[in-house]
Amino acid sequence: MAIAYVIVAVLTIAYCLFSAGADFVRWERVGVAMDTVGVPRSWMPWLGVPKAAAALGLLVGFWMPVIAMAAAAGLVLFFGAAIMTHLRARDYSFGLQYPFLLLAITTLALRAAI
Repeated sequence: MAIAYVIVAVLTIAYCLFSAGADFVRWERVGVAMDTVGVPRSWMPWLGVPKAAAALGLLVGFWMPVIAMAAAAGLVLFFGAAIMTHLRARDYSFGLQYPFLLLAITTLALRAAI
C-alpha cells in the first residue's frame, strides 16, 4: 500500500472524527456557520453521522479497498454539497469545508491509483 495513501487516509480519518465530534457536541463555531447559511442547528448531530461513518469506512478500507473508495467518494459528495450550500447562501468565507473537500478528493484519487 502506498505510503502517501496511508498518510492522507489517516489524516482524513482524523479530520472526519474532529468534524463529526464538533457536530455531535454542537460546537458554537460550527453552529454560527450553519446559521449563516440557513441550516438549522438541530441538524448538527445528523450531519456528524456521515462524517463518522466515512471515518469508519476509511479505517475498514485499509483491509477492504472498495469500502475506502465508497467512503472517500461519499466525503467528496458531502463536502461538495456543503460548499454548494455556502455558495447558494452567498457565504464566500473560507471555512473548513474547502480543505476537507480537498482532503477527500486526494484520498479518493490516491486510493484509486493503488
